[in-house]
Amino acid sequence: MTALPDFLRIDPATRRVCLDGRNPAFYGDPNRVYGILHQHCPTFYWEEQKQWFFTGYEHVNMLLRDRRFGRQILHIAEREELGLPAPAPHLENFDLAERYSLLELEPPEHTRLRTLVNRAFVSRHIEKLRPDIAELAERLIDRFEKNGTTELLSAFADIIPVTMIARMIGIPDEMGPQLLAWSHAYVGMYMFKRSKQDEYAADRAAQEFADYVKSLIAERRLKPQEDLLSHMIHTEHKGQYLTDDELVSTTIVLLNAGHEATVHQIGNSVRVILESGLPPAVMFRDEAATERTVEETLRICAPVHIFQRWALEDVEVDRVSLKPGDKVSLILAAANLDPQKFSDPLSFQPDRQQAPNLSFGAGIHFCIGAPLARLELNTVLPILFRRLPDMRIASPPVVKDVYHFHGLERLDLAW
Repeated sequence: MTALPDFLRIDPATRRVCLDGRNPAFYGDPNRVYGILHQHCPTFYWEEQKQWFFTGYEHVNMLLRDRRFGRQILHIAEREELGLPAPAPHLENFDLAERYSLLELEPPEHTRLRTLVNRAFVSRHIEKLRPDIAELAERLIDRFEKNGTTELLSAFADIIPVTMIARMIGIPDEMGPQLLAWSHAYVGMYMFKRSKQDEYAADRAAQEFADYVKSLIAERRLKPQEDLLSHMIHTEHKGQYLTDDELVSTTIVLLNAGHEATVHQIGNSVRVILESGLPPAVMFRDEAATERTVEETLRICAPVHIFQRWALEDVEVDRVSLKPGDKVSLILAAANLDPQKFSDPLSFQPDRQQAPNLSFGAGIHFCIGAPLARLELNTVLPILFRRLPDMRIASPPVVKDVYHFHGLERLDLAW
């Protein structure tokens, strides 16, 4: 058994775990802790979070698909009977933006919304974007190649995903920096022990974000274009069109989900490849090798670590009895490290061909942007390492304190 670090306490008999999610020693290297949890208790009650967590691959994969669990609970029970607090007045705009989020809805509402946007994200449509992604990557590298150094996130990783998802929706490229600012404030709501300041910032971003999207909706109603927003406005599903509130929620979630995780993953992937000491030229020698390398980076350094579900009925999972209204958390990144599924799971093996990673989830809430994220990673990483073959990490990377997302504050490179 691996010795426990001093910031982690485990009682295997009761499966109780004490762990400060804001401790840099944890969020800076969560895989180490996940490996220990797999040894002692893959299913555990996290005392600080007051919730059961599942890390085993089979359990996580099953729970993502199990219709006895859902992302909503208030469609079957009242707040009072569940002991949930009333909505906070200072989060009114954020709550409104989330009300019709694809991430939060269950069928039939989820089915209607997803059906309207899914066509734009299927692989055969996404593949048409490859030349644009490659052209943007080459142009960005042109800007800093001669300098011999760069900070990769601000100069490269931040720009590509937000530009591509904005173009798909129908938002001008020059809005990229503002979209990033809104998104960073918005996802502050998902941090452990978020502050009141974080909440005010998220609510303000939600209001500004929504106002901007409403202005775009008004424009596209008058003058439709060949973009996803026009498609969502003017396409009906079983005789129904999306309302303005549904359009705003869907656009915001597509913008956030369409770039936030990919920004992290570009940085995470470059870091893990450079730190491995393995030759990138071999990893990206052809399309098949590139795909395996990308999937292995997604497995070992996933950008989103936790997905939560409500129990909708009495259910028992791995000897844990749950009742309606109990919330559980699935650690996707830990499931990717399950030794029952992956040999030597904490090692980076770009030629690995084992179980599929769960980094994009599974079931009806499988990430709608997964084909786009995979295409971006499979396109820009080979270009980056081909253009800068002598690239190295110039200073120790610092991980963002935004658990349960996982990404870098910055990645300084030199060549």
